[in-house]
Order: sequence, then structure tokens, then C-alpha cells
Amino acid sequence: QARLAESGGGSVQVGGSLRLSCVASGYRYDSYCMGWFRQAPGKEREGVASFDRDGAKRYTDSVKGRFAISKDSAKNTLYLQMNNLKATDTAMYYCATDRNGPGCATFRTSNFENWGQGTQVTVSS
Repeated sequence: QARLAESGGGSVQVGGSLRLSCVASGYRYDSYCMGWFRQAPGKEREGVASFDRDGAKRYTDSVKGRFAISKDSAKNTLYLQMNNLKATDTAMYYCATDRNGPGCATFRTSNFENWGQGTQVTVSS
């Protein structure tokens, strides 16, 4: 059964860094669009970064220059390196896969079929 498992969240101070990991099991995700999303309390889930099937990487404006998405195909793992964290980055972070691909450009949650359970990131001043 296809499964995504996130890890790496935690509590850091403003300006700190974290690296999130998402391990895919049960399928090879190289042929999928993969994305990182986040959801803060009381807010809608939003796309943060995506890694498309052709290698294209996209970011929402608020994290450009601070976050970097990457993957290790040998480990079937997707990463999100987060630097210079802000209090506004506090949220539950999820990874997700889109078999058909448009999600990597749209960041629409409805495009993504499979989701992990999430990992909490808390940034405090």
C-alpha cells in the first residue's frame, strides 16, 4: 500500500533551520509530482514547494530564497530544507503526491491523491 511518512519537524527559534523528510513506501515516486504543503491553525492548507516529474521545482512566494526542495531517488525520499525560519512558518507540514502532475504547478490540494500524516513545525521568537 502506498504510504508517505514525514519527519524532521520540531521547535526552533526565529532564524533557525530544519530539514523535513518524506519517505515514500509502496511505490516509486519518481513518476509523480511531489509537493510539500502546510496548514496553520484556522487556515487553509497551502502549497509550499513542489518537485515535478521533469525536475522543475516551484515555491510559493513567501518561502522563496529560504526553502529548498530536493529528493533522493535511491532512498525514495523527498526533502524540504527550511532556513531563516519565521514565526509565520509555524504549521503542520505535509508531503503529497500527484499522479497526473498538474498539482506541481497549481498547488491545488485537490490535485494530490496521497498524503502523509504531517510533521509539526513551530517557530518561536
